[in-house]
Amino acid sequence: MESTDLGNKESGKIWHRKPSPGTRDGIIVNIIHNTSDYHPKVLRFLNVAFDGSGDCLIAGDHQGNIYVFDLHGNRFNLIQRTAQACTALAFNLHRKSEFLVALADYSVKCFDTVTKELVSWMRGHESSIFSISVHASGRYAITTSSDTAQLWDLDTFQRKRKLNIRQSVGIQKVFFLPLSNTILSCFKDNSIFAWECDTLFCKYQLPAPPESSSILYKVFAVTRDGRILAAGGKSNHLHLWCLEATQLFRIIQMPTKVRAIRHLEFLPDSFDAGSNQVLGVLSQDGIMRFINIQTCKLLFEIGSLDEGISTSVISPHGRYIASVMENGSLNIYSVQALTQDINKNELSDGLNKKRLQILLKGYGEYPTKYRMFIWRSLLQLPENHTAFSSLIDKGTHVAFLNLQKKYPIKSRKLLRVLQRTLSALAHWSAIFSDTPYLPLLAFPFVKLFQNNQLICFEVVATLIINWCQHWFEYFPNPPINILSTIENILAFHDKELLQHFIDHDITSQLYAWPLLETVFSEVLTREEWLKLFDNVFSNHPSFLLMTVVAYNVCSRAPLLNCTLKDDFEYFFHHRNNLDINVVIREVYHLMETTPANIHPDSMLNVFVALTKGQYPIFNQYPKFIVDYQTQERERIRNDELDYLRERQTVEDMHAEVDQQRIKDEAWYQKQELLRKAEETRREILLREEEKMLQQRQRLAAVRRELKIKELHLQDAARRRFLKLQQDQREMELRRLDDEIERKVQMRDQEIASTAKDLEMRQLELESQKRLYEKNLTRNQEVIAKEIQEDADAYRRKVDLEEHMFHKLIETDQTQSRKTQKIIEENLAKAEQACLNTDWKIQTLHRQKCNDLQRNEGYQEVASLLRKNRRKEIEILNAMLEEEAKKCKEAEEKEFHLRWQKKASALSDESRKWFLKQEMSAALEHAENPLNKAQVLQLQNEPVASSSQLNDTSEMDSSTQLSLNRKTAEWDSTEQNLIKKVRNLRQRLTEQARDRCQTPHLLAT
Repeated sequence: MESTDLGNKESGKIWHRKPSPGTRDGIIVNIIHNTSDYHPKVLRFLNVAFDGSGDCLIAGDHQGNIYVFDLHGNRFNLIQRTAQACTALAFNLHRKSEFLVALADYSVKCFDTVTKELVSWMRGHESSIFSISVHASGRYAITTSSDTAQLWDLDTFQRKRKLNIRQSVGIQKVFFLPLSNTILSCFKDNSIFAWECDTLFCKYQLPAPPESSSILYKVFAVTRDGRILAAGGKSNHLHLWCLEATQLFRIIQMPTKVRAIRHLEFLPDSFDAGSNQVLGVLSQDGIMRFINIQTCKLLFEIGSLDEGISTSVISPHGRYIASVMENGSLNIYSVQALTQDINKNELSDGLNKKRLQILLKGYGEYPTKYRMFIWRSLLQLPENHTAFSSLIDKGTHVAFLNLQKKYPIKSRKLLRVLQRTLSALAHWSAIFSDTPYLPLLAFPFVKLFQNNQLICFEVVATLIINWCQHWFEYFPNPPINILSTIENILAFHDKELLQHFIDHDITSQLYAWPLLETVFSEVLTREEWLKLFDNVFSNHPSFLLMTVVAYNVCSRAPLLNCTLKDDFEYFFHHRNNLDINVVIREVYHLMETTPANIHPDSMLNVFVALTKGQYPIFNQYPKFIVDYQTQERERIRNDELDYLRERQTVEDMHAEVDQQRIKDEAWYQKQELLRKAEETRREILLREEEKMLQQRQRLAAVRRELKIKELHLQDAARRRFLKLQQDQREMELRRLDDEIERKVQMRDQEIASTAKDLEMRQLELESQKRLYEKNLTRNQEVIAKEIQEDADAYRRKVDLEEHMFHKLIETDQTQSRKTQKIIEENLAKAEQACLNTDWKIQTLHRQKCNDLQRNEGYQEVASLLRKNRRKEIEILNAMLEEEAKKCKEAEEKEFHLRWQKKASALSDESRKWFLKQEMSAALEHAENPLNKAQVLQLQNEPVASSSQLNDTSEMDSSTQLSLNRKTAEWDSTEQNLIKKVRNLRQRLTEQARDRCQTPHLLAT
């Protein structure tokens, strides 16, 4: 199973490798939608709907994003963002690119998948819309909510009718019956009515279900032919109603684990003519079970308890199932993969070809309900999906690119299916790209199987292999051998009619070949043609040739009356008043009475079915002719392309010249118009200027009059203003005089009262002054006494602290001096010990040199020298170890001294108590400044070194006595050896001296 995440992409591929659904789950692809924003989240799909072709579907999520998925082209596209959840979808409108979507705001919008634009906006519901049903013509739609159902005209997008009901009776569903003009309304009280769409006349009402079955209908489904209604609800029972008889004819009990039915959907089949036999039942556990309503057997199921299904939709041709899962994802199932284990190609038990022929002779035709199933069984179609897909993937063949020009079919879907089928045949075998009558031969089967292109292709291919044997041996001419056989059979059974044809120059290419190349589709109605091919597919391939003869024989009366060639051509290309049952009986008579030497079964092979997996190779034609025609056609096509390119170039040049000429003429016309407009405007401007001049003169005169009036008025106003101003000034002077008098009186009064207040205030101030002076003297005495006491206490405290601090410093200095003295003595002793050691080492070296000068250099001397060197090394190592110990002790003393200094410095941070404690600690430390054991160790080091040197000297003297006993015959050898030893001694001495000096310097 392949999973596809739409993410933030607006378009892309549905799957990246060709899907291979398994028979267990049948899932082609699982589609999820996760956003990659700052806070990632899963967008849940809510609804899904297929278009009329079944290869394209639309799906909407809870945020209003609507995607279209092209399963045939392996593409998806985001076509709309509605910003609100969609509650229902429909995609089978009259205009194939438009679809309806019901939104959460109770409105219905129509969008176009190609332009992605809003086509219309329909309002009128007051509650959520949960169902949209589209009429088979695509011109009407019914939208259903819980309180009403509304009928819309999709040409004008206006509401035609509205169904109002009582609040106590709710609506379950209102929808169109397929292939009819009937509306079915289902209510919550289990009442079901059928209405005529145009007049809304009640056609019938289904009776109430039996009382023994206490079930309230909630979900419904209708077969494609509109004959059977399936209803279910909160129960494990299914009710099947026959709408023609308006009665309940079957009750199906589902398994006990099914407690409620949430959704019903019939599975279409290309061979059941709309009388669907398989019903999908979605229960409360999220599992959709597909059962046969005739045998009541479980065929297969989709979904599981872990991955439950919320709702499902089946494509019109029954190839795909689109399911919205409970987790919000979208699963696309392959019906072919799910039904692979069900052998649909084999006939049922007890049903074989012979019995079918007996049944056909008895009734004259197969039941319409089972005709397609019987045809598929008789032809033994292999249903090679992979091989057919490889042919389809090659695209439209170049020979059929302009098929619509030669065959202008109104239905674009039918034309597209015909083009694909013919292209697949041309890719299968090269001859079919040059066969002019192939569209006529395949068209009736394409029209019959337009919803299943695979079956259509295999039926046509089987027909060509078996019933069109030897047709292509004289290609591109008609099959002369086949037509000769028909003429021989006609000559045997009706010589008069054949002679009539010969007399009027009518050949078999006129009375036989038109019937064969169109397989009788031009001269028979749909029902007659189906009845004929029930017999053709049930018999030997020669039956079709016999049918041509029988058609002529049964039509001998009108044919004998025809004398013109045009009449004969018209007769064999149009429908005639002929009973097909008579023709079929005549065919059987001819099959039995025709002699074996002219019987076509001797030249035609028996029926051979298409091979499974891959289609057989078809090469029964003159290959060199086809190749030559292909080459010539390719050459002609290239010449045509060159010619078209050249003609297009010339036309482009002519168009450019014409366009430039038109532009030039337009430019000259525009310039002329501009010149005329300029002259006209200049004249208008002159007239306007004259008018303006006259108006300015009149305006100047009026302005002069107004100015004179204004001057008179200003003079009068000025005089009136001066008089008023003089009166105001006089009144102001009088007012000021009165005010001055009043102010003088008030000031005198205030001065008198202020003098009195000042006197009282002076007395109060004097009394307060004396009181303040008294209090100030008392407070100053108290404060002076407190300040004196604080100063005395502070001075005593400072003296005590300084005394303790000086005492601490003296103690610390005394201790430091004592410690320094001891350290200096120890350092001197260590240095003296080092000097003594150096002197002794030098003495020892001199003794060794003297001993080596007297060494005679033989094997005994060499061994003694090696022993002396080992002992010297041991002595030096011992001396160095002792010296290192002394230096280490000196470093420890120095570290101890630094620690004492740090401890003394910490005493400055506290006051009385800390100073006393620090002083006592310093005194205790002064009593034992150094460890006696360390002193004794320092004193004993020189003694140990002296004893070691004495031992070495005694050993060297014994060595010297032994060397004196040697003879003088090695004098010359001794001199050379002594020189080498002397050099070695000097190097060892220098190395020892350097090692001794390094720790000595570190110690100092």
